[in-house]
Order: sequence, then structure tokens, then C-alpha cells
Amino acid sequence: MARNVSAQAEQEAPDRLLTARRSRAMVILIAIAAGIVVCYLLAVPFLPALTWALVLAVMFHPLHHRIAKDLRYPEIAAAATVAIAAFIVAVPLTLIAERLVNEAAKGAQIIAEALRTGSWRDAIANYPRVGLVLLWIETQLDLAGLAGNAATLLTNFSATLVRRSVVQIIDLVLTFYFLFYFLRDGREALNMLKNFSPLSSAEMNKLFLRVSETVHAIVFGTFAVAIVQGTLGGLMFWLLGLPSPLLWGLAMGLLAMVPVLGAFIIWIPAALSLALTGEWGKALILTAWGAGVVATVDNLLYPMFVGDRLKLHTVLAFMSMIGGIMVFGPAGLVIGPVIFTVTLLLLDIWREHNRESAE
Repeated sequence: MARNVSAQAEQEAPDRLLTARRSRAMVILIAIAAGIVVCYLLAVPFLPALTWALVLAVMFHPLHHRIAKDLRYPEIAAAATVAIAAFIVAVPLTLIAERLVNEAAKGAQIIAEALRTGSWRDAIANYPRVGLVLLWIETQLDLAGLAGNAATLLTNFSATLVRRSVVQIIDLVLTFYFLFYFLRDGREALNMLKNFSPLSSAEMNKLFLRVSETVHAIVFGTFAVAIVQGTLGGLMFWLLGLPSPLLWGLAMGLLAMVPVLGAFIIWIPAALSLALTGEWGKALILTAWGAGVVATVDNLLYPMFVGDRLKLHTVLAFMSMIGGIMVFGPAGLVIGPVIFTVTLLLLDIWREHNRESAE
């Protein structure tokens, strides 16, 4: 009897040990999951800065690699690359944006004055039917008041553009702050991810490569399409004899890179201004060119420049970008495609593992 009890106890001991190990593992997994959720919530406020810092780190990595070869100290090399990146990215954009807002404020003031004085009515004197429609629109919407408010808003915004809001300044500073550490400690961070990842080193290298290719594809495609749209818009401004075609072409290119916005922010007010001054032919030409060429070239070229490089179907690329913007804001333009491509790559790796196990 004693032997049976002893034998039974010996059989139950491994079972209890296994149960204890499983319970411990389950507790650890729950704690890890909870920690990941909390870490995500803590990182959400920094997500835009982290995203753009990652983009800049990928784009300026070749330059940083060359600088690091000539400098002994990694801190100095990273700081030099950050300074160059800030000079190339932040300074020109700030100066161009300030000039753009000043010009937009002047244009809004001109339109507001034309609407307020009623001088635009002389331009449509020979078109009574059109005049009746425009008069009704003016009465219902108070176009003069709207244009005046827009002019005031743009003027005030222009005066405070350099003195950005505290949140925007913090985001900008954090972007270059994170960029410094991405450049200085990037290799160590990648090695740490490899150590904690269940994937093999080769699979992690493949994943890092896909993320880098995705970022390059988005940046390349966005810049390429923006350059084409800005060039086409500026060219039409020059052919129509509009002022500052180079500035407005550059502005249309910059706006084409901003999610939700686009070159229409420039050419629609310009066409309206032409119409209010009686230059209906130029207004129609500019409208047709903007809607038929500048706007549609985005749909034609972007899948060509980005879709193939992302190695995603056009529908998936569209969903990843637009959905990313809707969920994460402007940073979603990068986050969305990265999540899609990484997920698809992980599915491919999982399929290969299952295939090897079956064999």
C-alpha cells in the first residue's frame, strides 16, 4: 500500500511541477501583455516625433555612415548628422511656409476687397445668368465676410508662424532628439530587438530591410509626385502670367506632400481671383489644368512610384496610407504601410515555418 502511495506521489510530482511552470508562464505573459499596452499608451504622445525621427534616420543613414567613418566619437557624428538634417529639412520649410502664408494673406485680402467693393460685378456684366447665381451665392454665404476673415486669420498666422505653438516646438525638438539616439545607438537597438525576437537573425534582417524599403518608397514616391505636381502647377502659373510662379509652384509641391491637403489649396483661390477680375478664360484654363492634370497625375504616378516599391497591391497600398492617416494622423502615412508590409512579411515567415514542419 505504501509503495502504491509513493509511486502515485512520484507520478503526480512532475504534473504539479508542469502545472506550476505553466501558471508561472501564463502570469509572465499576462504581465508582459499588460506592460506592452501601458508602454504603448505612454508612447502614443511621442508617436509622431518617433515616426518622423525614424524616417529621417533611414534617409540620412548613408550620410551618417560617411561622417562616422571620419569622426572617432559616435556622439559627435550623430550630432553633426542631426545638424545637417535640421538645416536641410526644418529651416527651408519654415522660411517657405512663412513666405507662403504672407502671399496667401495678400491674395485673400485682394479677393475680400473685390467682394466687398462689388468690383467683381463689372466682370460678369455681360453674363446676366451667371451674375444672378453669383449674387445669390454672395447673399447666402457672405463671401466678403468669409474672405475677410480668411485674410485676417492668415495675417495673424503669418505673424506667429516663426513662434510656433509650444506643442509644435516640442514635437520638432523631440524629432531631432530621437533622431540623435537613432543614429548613435541604432545598431545596438537593432541587436537588442534581435535578441528579444523569436525570429532568427536572418529573418530579423529581412524584416529590417523591408521596413527600410517601405520608408524609402514612401519618401521617394511622395517627393517625386510632389515635384511633378509643383512643376505642372508652376508652369501653368507662368504661362498664364500669374505672379510668383516659382513660389506658387514650390508651394503646390509642398502642399502635395501633406496628407489631406494638396495643390488645389493654391490653384482654386488663384482661379477664383482670375474670375473675379474678369479673366474668365484664364480662370477656366487654370481650373481645367488643376482638376484635369495636376490632381489626376497623383493617382497615375503615385501607384507607379510607391506601389511597386512597397511590394503591395494598389488597393492595399491605398488602404494602408489613408487608413494610417485616419488612425494615427499625418504620421500614419508612414506607420500604416510599415504595419502592412511587416504583417505580410511575418505571414510569409509563418507559412515557411509551417511548410518546413510539414516536411
